[in-house]
Amino acid sequence: MIAWFLRGLRKGRVTTRYPGEPEPAPTGLRGRIIVTNDGNADPALADVCPTGAIAVSEGQIDVDRGRCILCGRCAAQAPMRFAFQATHETAARDRQALWVNQDRDRPAEDSRAPLIEQARALGRSVHIRHVDAGSDGGEEWEVAALANPYYDMQRLGLFFTAAPRHADVLLVTGVVTEAMRTPLLRTWEIMPEPKVVVAVGTDACSGGLAAGSIGATGVNAVLPVDVYVPGSPPTPIAILHGLLLAVGLISQETPA
Repeated sequence: MIAWFLRGLRKGRVTTRYPGEPEPAPTGLRGRIIVTNDGNADPALADVCPTGAIAVSEGQIDVDRGRCILCGRCAAQAPMRFAFQATHETAARDRQALWVNQDRDRPAEDSRAPLIEQARALGRSVHIRHVDAGSDGGEEWEVAALANPYYDMQRLGLFFTAAPRHADVLLVTGVVTEAMRTPLLRTWEIMPEPKVVVAVGTDACSGGLAAGSIGATGVNAVLPVDVYVPGSPPTPIAILHGLLLAVGLISQETPA
């Protein structure tokens, strides 16, 4: 016990100060793909992406970050057109906002508003029910990290709960398989109002590599998604950014 006490005095505070202070992204982090040059592009570039996230129309490149698994094939094939941006904050409030180079129309209605007011009334006490609807396990490691001493999401009033009836936020990882469709819907139905859905990971955002497979879909094909957190998998800070965005504790979304 004394050894741990002395170790704590030597190291000081290790918990991140995010979102009060920016969380530095490590060198080489594949936070999100950006298009650095989209003029006169070869239509064959679209065939490089294994998930069909790239589209080329009249020489212009459009990228769907909601389908991107950050594999890096596009950046390796055309480094003069694609690059990775080292950033954690990748979440967005609507699916269209995850597209690069497309016009965006923000939703007229903010379904988060009642939950935001409730969180304020409860002293920012928000409970989260996590459902793995068909994940490969990658997102689960990152979600679990939110409860460790470094990320310590409880300092922000965010708590995991096993009881849907106590939950304010439904956090979904993985594609929605046929076997998990009913349990997911049931979880959503018994959660009290107000409530929001956060889709975490490329699979949850769009279906990822499984998109188009029998019985496998993105979460928005089953439930109304309020916040999308792309990535394969997204970092814990990226997930935290999405959760804070969902409950109105921050307002900054992913830039274009």
